[in-house]
Amino acid sequence: MRSILLASAIILSLLVSGCSFSNNKEDSTIKIASVVTTESQILAYIMKYMIEHYTDEEAEIINNLGTGTVVHQAMVNGDANMSAVRYTGTDVTGPLQAQPIKDADKAIAFVQKEFKEDFNQTFFDSYGFENTYAFMVTRETAEKYNLTSVSDLASVAGELEAGVDTSWMNREGDGYKAFVEEYGFDFSRTYPMQIGLVYDAVDSGELDVVLGYTTDGRIASYDLVVLEDDLNFFPPYDASPFADNELLEEKPEVKDAVERLIGTISTETMQELNFLADNNLIEPAVVAEQFLKEHKYFSGGGE
Repeated sequence: MRSILLASAIILSLLVSGCSFSNNKEDSTIKIASVVTTESQILAYIMKYMIEHYTDEEAEIINNLGTGTVVHQAMVNGDANMSAVRYTGTDVTGPLQAQPIKDADKAIAFVQKEFKEDFNQTFFDSYGFENTYAFMVTRETAEKYNLTSVSDLASVAGELEAGVDTSWMNREGDGYKAFVEEYGFDFSRTYPMQIGLVYDAVDSGELDVVLGYTTDGRIASYDLVVLEDDLNFFPPYDASPFADNELLEEKPEVKDAVERLIGTISTETMQELNFLADNNLIEPAVVAEQFLKEHKYFSGGGE
């Protein structure tokens, strides 16, 4: 009887410890947050594949989150412990509630310091590109009104309808209100839209001018003209990986894998990757995998 009780106790102990191990493993899962943009999704898969290539970990992507603010909240709540990409300009005025910083070096130094101190998170150095806001028009419209810079819009803006990112309309410091004050003009009507829809809207002639992203592949596929921000209104939006420090301390090999990507993706390269997904309709996961294989996972030799 005593041997049966002992055996039962051992089995119960194993079951309990097994459950505990399973829960700990689930809690330590690497979860990468990504917004709805093609760029964020491509970078999420690049991050996932780099981690799985260089570590024994598996990474899960939490996809299609609405905005950078939602991504930030997901990390604060513990629903995610990495972000596929964060932009200096967005985080300075968004989660950190600071005034825009026009100097790129000062901007990234600021976000790195503040996120470490306030949230125990790491804002890595840049992937190597900046994805800032830019006004753009069709080539036909540019030639019709002789447009090369944003200031050129001033004389004709009253005739034009514009489409802009919904979140930009209410941004403090570098949003719609500040833009009108800085450049001194407004459009006949300004429509807030999901950012992915603005390119189709201007290409089809539904809108005359739109606010898009400088790395978007549809700039090339639709032959759009990007207007120079000649007053330097938009602050830098350098793009970086992002992670919770508890994860990086627990799994330093994850940090090593991510740091291999620093400085490896230029603005032109990111635009090309976005083009493959948006124009050629190649899945972001496939675009990411092909890119990493071409560069041998930035290993200097690969496997």
